[in-house]
Amino acid sequence: VSPRVARPQSAQYGSCSLRRMSVMEALELLDQLVDESDPDVDFPNSFHAFQTAEGIRRAHPDKDWFHLVGLLHDLGKVLVLFGEPQ
Repeated sequence: VSPRVARPQSAQYGSCSLRRMSVMEALELLDQLVDESDPDVDFPNSFHAFQTAEGIRRAHPDKDWFHLVGLLHDLGKVLVLFGEPQ
């Protein structure tokens, strides 16, 4: 994404004033989405986040920051619930 495209979203969502939620609440919100890139998947999107984090933990047990990145990597998709396109 070019900086010109990202600025309006940063201005709109950067203050986090639209809705406050915990990471767990955001992960639960992901379960309300049908990801257009994986419409045939029959398990919740949050499961994918935990699965990714666990896979990274197994492969890189010494990089706890990387485990967290695996868990959080799709959280931006919740913006679809606020009118953003996928």
